[in-house]
Amino acid sequence: QVQLVESGGGLVQAGASLRLSCAASGRTFDGYAMGWFRQANPQERELLAAVTWPGDTYYGKSVTGRFTISRDNAKNLMYLQMNTTKPEDTGVYYCAAVWGDMSRMITTEAIDYWGKGTLVTVLS
Repeated sequence: QVQLVESGGGLVQAGASLRLSCAASGRTFDGYAMGWFRQANPQERELLAAVTWPGDTYYGKSVTGRFTISRDNAKNLMYLQMNTTKPEDTGVYYCAAVWGDMSRMITTEAIDYWGKGTLVTVLS
């Protein structure tokens, strides 16, 4: 059974740093792009960052320069380092994986696997 499990969410003051982790299991993820989405209810899930198996990255405008995505393929782990957090970063953060090019992550319907999410709250 394929699982993506997020961890590291919590409550922080604006300006603080936080690191989210995503542990993948149940299959190998070579050839899969992985990424982080954020959902601030009731808005749609926003793609924040994505990373390919070789390590190419994409960042959304709202997090460019503040967040860093990375993955450890040997351990099936993915991370999101969040720096200089803002209240508008508040939301549920989801880990996701899609076969092939990370451009497919632009459409949430194309996602093959989702985690259940971890809540991040940034206080002003």
